[in-house]
This record gives sequence, C-alpha cells and structure tokens, in this order.
Amino acid sequence: MEIKVIKLKNPKEYNVIIGQSHFIKTVEDLYEALVTNSPSIKFGIAFNESSGPRLIRFIGNDDELIELAKENASNIGAGHLFVIFLKDSYPINILNRVKMVQEVVNIFAASSNPMEIVVLETDLGRGVLGIIDGGSPLGFEDEEEVKKRKELLRRIGYKL
Repeated sequence: MEIKVIKLKNPKEYNVIIGQSHFIKTVEDLYEALVTNSPSIKFGIAFNESSGPRLIRFIGNDDELIELAKENASNIGAGHLFVIFLKDSYPINILNRVKMVQEVVNIFAASSNPMEIVVLETDLGRGVLGIIDGGSPLGFEDEEEVKKRKELLRRIGYKL
C-alpha cells in the first residue's frame, strides 16, 4: 500500500465539494439537487464509478467546470468519489441538498481554498483518507478581525 497526496487543480479558486457516493445515478441526482436549489448556479460534476465499466461519469451546465471536475476526479482516482465545481454559488447554498441525495455517503470538503487530497492506494484501488484544506491557523482573531468577519458576512448577504 502507498499513501499519495494529490493536489486539487483549481486555477480560478472556484468553490469545490468533494464527497463519496455509492451508485451510478449519483451524477443525475446531484445535478437535480443543484439546479432545483438555485437555477442560476453554474457547476460541473464528475463521479468515479467503482464497479462494472468503472467510468468517470460527468454532467453539469458549465463546460469549464465540467472539465475541471473530470480532471480532478481522474487525478484523485478513488472509487465512488464525486467532485463538484461551483460558480455563482457557495457550498453553504447547496451543501444540505447535496447531503440529502440518497446515494451520498460522506462529504470530505467544501471550500475554495487550495486543497490536497490524501489517498491510500492498494492493489484494489484508491480511497480518500482525508483532505488538507488551506493552511494552518496563524493565531487568534482580535477585535479588529471580529469586526472584519462580521462586515464580510453582511456584505455578502449572510447576515443583516
């Protein structure tokens, strides 16, 4: 067995959701969950099938995001893994809908930070051990940082 670290390719810092699912219809059900939650959302989804022909299934409504999802799903190479790239939406807007999709087993990450996916490779294939999402903390927030956080949440519409 071998542990590998796969860097997520995300040149424009799009929001990304990485998770695990268990059935071939995952791409269709995730598609429906996203478009019925927010008709203006742009996204690409890729899903690594784990049995049968073991193909990377994909769908979406933005060609660039579909290609990024496909490339990253292929690079990670873990079975039953899905990758969703988002534009014009944040994970907070859709994450509960994604979690409610019947096939979804686990969410590993939802972020626009640089990510590294830690995978374990055996003779059977690859599995995700975890995800490194952004950098480690550099300290504690002070009063000025609290003020900035609150201003940001209000500016982007998440608080009154």
